[in-house]
Amino acid sequence: MADTLSWVFRAHSEIGLVRKMNQDSGFVGRHLVLIADGMGGAAAGDLASAVAVDVIKHVDEQVGADPSEGDAGGDTVSLHERNRDLLATAIDEANGKISDLVTADYELEGMGTTVTAGILEHDQLSLAHIGDSRAYLFRDGRLERLTHDHSWVQSLIDDGKISEGEAAVHPHRSLLLKVLNGQPANEPDLTRVPLRAGDRLLFCSDGLCGFVEDEDIAAELAAEDLDVAMDALVADAHAAGGADNITIILVDLVGADASSAAPSAAVAAPVVLGAATERDIPSSDTMVRGRLAPLGDPDHPDELADLDDLDDLDEAGDGSGSDDDGPDDEDRYAPQLPSRRRVLRPLVGLLVLVLVLSAGLGTGYAWSRTQYYVGASGTQVAIYQGLAAKPLGIPLSRVYEIQQLPVAALPPVYQEMVSSGIDVADLDGARATVGQLREAAESCRRQGDGSTPGASAKPSSWASATPSSRPTGKVSGGSSVEASGKPSTGATAKATGQATSKATGQATGQATGQATASAGAGTPTPTATASGALPPGGQRC
Repeated sequence: MADTLSWVFRAHSEIGLVRKMNQDSGFVGRHLVLIADGMGGAAAGDLASAVAVDVIKHVDEQVGADPSEGDAGGDTVSLHERNRDLLATAIDEANGKISDLVTADYELEGMGTTVTAGILEHDQLSLAHIGDSRAYLFRDGRLERLTHDHSWVQSLIDDGKISEGEAAVHPHRSLLLKVLNGQPANEPDLTRVPLRAGDRLLFCSDGLCGFVEDEDIAAELAAEDLDVAMDALVADAHAAGGADNITIILVDLVGADASSAAPSAAVAAPVVLGAATERDIPSSDTMVRGRLAPLGDPDHPDELADLDDLDDLDEAGDGSGSDDDGPDDEDRYAPQLPSRRRVLRPLVGLLVLVLVLSAGLGTGYAWSRTQYYVGASGTQVAIYQGLAAKPLGIPLSRVYEIQQLPVAALPPVYQEMVSSGIDVADLDGARATVGQLREAAESCRRQGDGSTPGASAKPSSWASATPSSRPTGKVSGGSSVEASGKPSTGATAKATGQATSKATGQATGQATGQATASAGAGTPTPTATASGALPPGGQRC
């Protein structure tokens, strides 16, 4: 049987010193600790983080009500597997909810959120993570990072291309490779962390860890009192400029005997932080009805117009109120105006047809947003979102990322393939194909000083260039909380009505793409093949 630990916490969320809206959200329950940092600017990053908290917080109710009771499997491994599955399922449901909202309102496309969530039960932490919010463990005076940032600069650090110091001032440090944004490919990292009495956990958004160095965070966490540590961390974030929303949750692990002396309710009330305290979450059905409301009664937008009710006007004649048995022969055979019902029926049919076509076009548009290919944008290689085809000259794609890679720097065959468009399976495949093109261009550059066609003779700035990206932002109010007690503790919270937005973008690293080539007379034909593979023959410069 695993040792049972109790814990006390402090929680704080605010807009910072620069932003106008708070897009961070948070939650602390009996077993669950959760940070969500929304992004998307006008595309409602606050909504994305609020959705994540609203869906994932129910995990707290599914973990054993009494932390002292044994788990189903009787060991910590099976306990972690159960909690890991709970988190993975909840995060997937939150991702699906975000997808439904984007489908119902395309103006929300681009919104997303980070998620760093942990289940504290017995003597272990089951952790799920996606994005660049962080969880730390402070033990015996040493700080350990429990999560790995899913950011562009972290990938450069992992590849040994830049240092931690360079990453802190990198122009693309806010670009994320993985977030919860309604796309199916973004799976969270799932880990297990053994805990013991005396440990201190820190969950925070990048409003703290993105501006304050780890050694400074460790120095503040050394304070014995949680309130002192919290105040010092918030002050450090402000001193660093307070340029982003700041959300911090501190948790101290204590033995059952030590925690029993602390005053606490038998069952602590869950605490919600930031945007999740203010943002109403609409259902996708409500959003669709809202778009159709103008067709109905303006006083009852939830009810669509009953067009048959417009046909109730009978042909009342000239209004004389005559009780004659019927019109005479002259009136009977005189030209008559068409009845309103005959006019309205074709209009109703046309309206139904328009709605059906709109739904079909909407579905097709949503599907096309999941398609990518590599092509040329002016003189540069670019990744396009959509379809390369242009029926009736109408473009069905848009530039997603322009790469710092000239088309002219590629071997001739690859130039032709890029000009025609290289179909790939997904966005990761497009980035993998760009990586291969970059390697081919660099190979040509090294071969000489322009003696090979299509090569760039001078040293290139595109050999390790990063893609351009679209800025995004964040939203909510400030709040601070403190509570203490056993696995769940009493809590009080206060929220401010301020709000900020956070600019953060989504960018990506390298993954897999598709391209093929068939050989003929020594020159490959520009066609697509296996994922991420370009024709070897096309590398001749």
